[in-house]
Amino acid sequence: MTQSTNKWQLKHSIVLLRLFIGWHFLYEGVIKLYNPDWTSFGYLATAQGPFESIFLFMAKEPFIGWADTLNWMALMFVGITLILGFYEKLGALVGVLLLALYYFSHPAFPWLQQLNVEGSYWFINKNLIELAACLVIYQYPTGHVFGLKYLVNRKEQPKTETV
Repeated sequence: MTQSTNKWQLKHSIVLLRLFIGWHFLYEGVIKLYNPDWTSFGYLATAQGPFESIFLFMAKEPFIGWADTLNWMALMFVGITLILGFYEKLGALVGVLLLALYYFSHPAFPWLQQLNVEGSYWFINKNLIELAACLVIYQYPTGHVFGLKYLVNRKEQPKTETV
């Protein structure tokens, strides 16, 4: 395999990663937006770990309404930017911050009972893994390979005439 083939594979693998993570974020945001019964109260109210008091504070009125709205808005922002490949570095950074909040509200520490989470794997959980993937997307943006940035750059290139 040549070095250019490896670069091609790497770029397209990151595009696929970007699209899948974008879809996950967008889906989560849309589901929360269109479910009138959804609230982050239960998740925040069962927070554990070193930042427990901050999350419990966020679960109280009037902050819970802001937390809910900002959560689905941020999820949708990350999803849209990653899927479209436009402002993807900003989207990946917001994704990292969201996932850090999710992780630290319910850290996968073996000495904590895991409440309102999908599982604990001793320090590492799905939020931390997806956070690491968002860091990769931040470091290696691929909108110029597949996304709106590619389309914009393509239209800006001068057309050469052939005689």
